[in-house]
Amino acid sequence: MPVKTDSRENTTKNQPVRRNPDASRERILAAATEIFAAQGLDGARVDEIARRAGINKRMLYHYFGNKDDLFAAVLDELYEAICTESAALDLMSDSSQSGLTKLVDFVVDFYLDNPRAITLLNTENLHKARHLKASERIRAIRPPFEEMLDALLARGVAEGKFRDGISGARLYISIVGLIYYYLSNGHSLSVFFDRDLFDPVEIAGWRAHIHEMVDRFVAV
Repeated sequence: MPVKTDSRENTTKNQPVRRNPDASRERILAAATEIFAAQGLDGARVDEIARRAGINKRMLYHYFGNKDDLFAAVLDELYEAICTESAALDLMSDSSQSGLTKLVDFVVDFYLDNPRAITLLNTENLHKARHLKASERIRAIRPPFEEMLDALLARGVAEGKFRDGISGARLYISIVGLIYYYLSNGHSLSVFFDRDLFDPVEIAGWRAHIHEMVDRFVAV
């Protein structure tokens, strides 16, 4: 007597497995971010990134080309996150002083919450930013980001709160520098000054210090 088969089961088995390209790209980028941050561009291996992402190496090359292209994509994601998240702050909805406070807190929180960002950017600077120089995405997201900074400062001038002639780009670089150096050199500075600069109390004090420095710099 012939064995009956469930036609629905056969149909399911014969259906091709559907890939989710977006999910695959996200897994690859997440794995690459972790490994590039830990091992640098030269030390990272594509095999390990593919294994960590749960995808074969051939598909990784399909999505991103080569290791340099993948590192460039990780940097693009990092800068896009900075620009997208800062734009969501709505710096113009309240006073210019409130907007500047939001901006400073965002920068501090971003680097505290994304410690891999510092090592990734350090790696790119060791390579003289050659990946960023070739990035079309970076060229596209920079102008609106800088315009947002300049608009905030112009509003502060119009309100009589900020002095005129301050560059939004320079101010942003200064804010980033104040937290970036603190975190990237925190271990050695902790030894030198005989205190744990990563202690929450120390970090809160440094945040307040950044706010004071920025507020005094922009004030009329």
